[in-house]
Amino acid sequence: MKKIAFIGAGSFGFTRTLVKDILSFPALADCEIALMDIDAERLEAIEKACRKIAAAGNRPAVITATTDRAAALDGADGVVITILSGAVRVWRHDIEIPKRYGVDINVGDTRGPSGIFRFLRTAPVMLEICADIAKYCPRAIVLNYTNPMAMLCRVMQAEYPRLTVTGLCHSVQGTAHMLASWIGADFSQEVTYLCAGINHQAWYLDYRVNGEDAYPQIRAAVEKEERYNEEIVRNEMFLHLGYYVTESSGHNSEYNPWFRKRSDLIEKYCTHGTGWNPGRHRFILDEYLEREHTWPNEIQKYLDSDTVDIERGGEYAAYIFDACFGSGTLFEFNGNVRNYGLIDNLPAGACVEVPVVASRAGLRAAHVGALPPQLAILNNLSAGIEELAVEGFFQRDRTKVFQAILCDPLTSAVCSMREIKDMVEEMFAQNRDFLSDYR
Repeated sequence: MKKIAFIGAGSFGFTRTLVKDILSFPALADCEIALMDIDAERLEAIEKACRKIAAAGNRPAVITATTDRAAALDGADGVVITILSGAVRVWRHDIEIPKRYGVDINVGDTRGPSGIFRFLRTAPVMLEICADIAKYCPRAIVLNYTNPMAMLCRVMQAEYPRLTVTGLCHSVQGTAHMLASWIGADFSQEVTYLCAGINHQAWYLDYRVNGEDAYPQIRAAVEKEERYNEEIVRNEMFLHLGYYVTESSGHNSEYNPWFRKRSDLIEKYCTHGTGWNPGRHRFILDEYLEREHTWPNEIQKYLDSDTVDIERGGEYAAYIFDACFGSGTLFEFNGNVRNYGLIDNLPAGACVEVPVVASRAGLRAAHVGALPPQLAILNNLSAGIEELAVEGFFQRDRTKVFQAILCDPLTSAVCSMREIKDMVEEMFAQNRDFLSDYR
């Protein structure tokens, strides 16, 4: 029996999705799903949901739940990390403090001032998890879904190089499906692509339908008003940069200086798109605040329902586990790994998002070569900032943290150097319970 541990299993929607996918593979249908979370109430709810999924699919899986991380990890073949370090009352200030300085944030979990402070709080917990993995299941395939993806993977892979760790983001396959639907292509039968860059800002360097370059079709689709309005920020980036970017318009509006530095630009690009996340201020924060009061009812509604979705979805995790210790069927995905001979014109050792092949031999990342120069400029700036923030974390150096935020494209487009300094000091003061050892 194979064992897959979920660390941070209280993510009710996400854990259900991944467990459903895992149990859909015959080679994994009888595995042990070890659920672990520090929130006992949420843990009990997700345990019931997973048992319901297993029963609905007639899967002989064993579902266990514990608040003991070591017990969950002991002997695991695979590990999924989906933690959130700190409640809403903690991380809401990552968004609210910058707003007072004019830095308007949509999600705030990846980079910029909000993403960097989330990283500083989360990285110590991730390293504790890695220490337990090294002790209790050192050969496990470790898949991280926790943001900020690039900085956290960079830290884990640097401190524990012998562990097999990669980071996963659903935006790559999600956007690839979206583009196929825009041009009427059958994704599973007709589409091939090459995608590389950094997390949330990777690029479809090649996108083909039946072997033919599909970018002319994509451009024609984007130039139609209805399609343009679905992803205004990303479509603007594509029209001017020539390549399509992976993550949503709301996210990407935070990573560049062009869309959120003035109220008129926010109104034009970030408030009226028809996609999932066009970019309104504090989008995810408001979602979390609402769910703080509604999640028990949502869970009970699911548990009381007579229907259960057991169809396999498109998340990477289950396919990777099946390739590595299930059926052995090769699987290619985009993973977050350190840049050693992968993307020629991004910093060596930085965390990049590139094609990776999963097999019984483990995970092998592919050499991509050089990005087009206009894309490399954007990625180099963000990767360099992330590298500096990582140095600041390892050295507990608040000056390096400040300097990383000082160079952030959106923050520097809005604020003076002194204003950024004051903002960072205010954020350190707000996080004094977590970051008291920074000097």
